[in-house]
Amino acid sequence: MTRTPEAQPGLTLLSSVPAAARAVMREVRGGRGFTARVVALGFTPGAEVTVIQNFGRGPILVEVRQSRVALGRGEALKMWVEVLPEA
Repeated sequence: MTRTPEAQPGLTLLSSVPAAARAVMREVRGGRGFTARVVALGFTPGAEVTVIQNFGRGPILVEVRQSRVALGRGEALKMWVEVLPEA
């Protein structure tokens, strides 16, 4: 039996990470097309993500691999991250 992200401590959805927080990508859950698209944008396991804007509804603006990307809320709900402690 494989462990799902819900069972792994320390993982949260990208959509719930507040602005100015940093996180590390751990898993993308979605269909083949969605997964291929976000991986091509740089959202690979281990990539550091900085949330630039997250109002709690609507799109979320993040920086990944020195590029800014706007993700729809539904897309961010399929991306699991580990939030890094503040420096």
